[in-house]
Amino acid sequence: MQPQRKGILLAGGSGTRLHPLTQHTSKHLLPVGGRPMIHYPLATLIATGIREILLISTPRDLPAFQAKLGDGSQFDLHLHYAEQPRPEGIAQAFAIAAHCGFLTGAEPSALILGDNLFHGGPALKETLARAAARDEGATLFYLPVDTPSDYAILKLSDAGQPLALEEKPPAPASNYAIPGLYFYDAQAPALASTLKPSPRGELEITDLNRLYLTRGQLHTEALPPDTTWFDLGTHSALARANHFIIGSQTRRDDPKDSTRIAKASK
Repeated sequence: MQPQRKGILLAGGSGTRLHPLTQHTSKHLLPVGGRPMIHYPLATLIATGIREILLISTPRDLPAFQAKLGDGSQFDLHLHYAEQPRPEGIAQAFAIAAHCGFLTGAEPSALILGDNLFHGGPALKETLARAAARDEGATLFYLPVDTPSDYAILKLSDAGQPLALEEKPPAPASNYAIPGLYFYDAQAPALASTLKPSPRGELEITDLNRLYLTRGQLHTEALPPDTTWFDLGTHSALARANHFIIGSQTRRDDPKDSTRIAKASK
């Protein structure tokens, strides 16, 4: 029987792009549509059926997350916590998860970034469920964006097969951005342990994904057209997300509106 998939929610970093809002608090606790930002990636993991989650944050901010979220029982979850002493790359999350015993190398996982917000309807939930059901390889999601050089980019063949992954390329090979949600099989911690720091001194998640690509074990899923994704790392993105979520909550009072927003509560 396949072990239960576990979730990792990475909410570290110093939030320098959102200063001075983050001078005394984590950006992941800033309000978005009347809820803490962290509720949205948490809700995305919940939507996939994951019930055991490791939240990783800085030594300064971790106590605030523990006070806000507790043991996770309010969301019908089992929450664990671990420190990321220094921001040394997204893929570092696997070293932390292995070191604290959360991942043993026997279970699949899903990693989501704490500043990524996904909004969609039943088609999005079906897409996530399809990825969660795979017991081999890694799954990345993609969607078209207007400024691809700001993101990790996926290049596909004419047949829709993944050909290459680029991290914030100055001349992108496509406009398909890879948002901060990744599904992995049990190999991920061992493969991540082989990574070397990039020129910017970080363990890059794109390098881990390239390992899966070279092994022929990388799956890709287009996010449904009615999916909206926010990377909430800037003031403008935070403002747009607040406007969007509040508008969506208002529209849901209209029975003609079919949009749905996942909530990190029952």
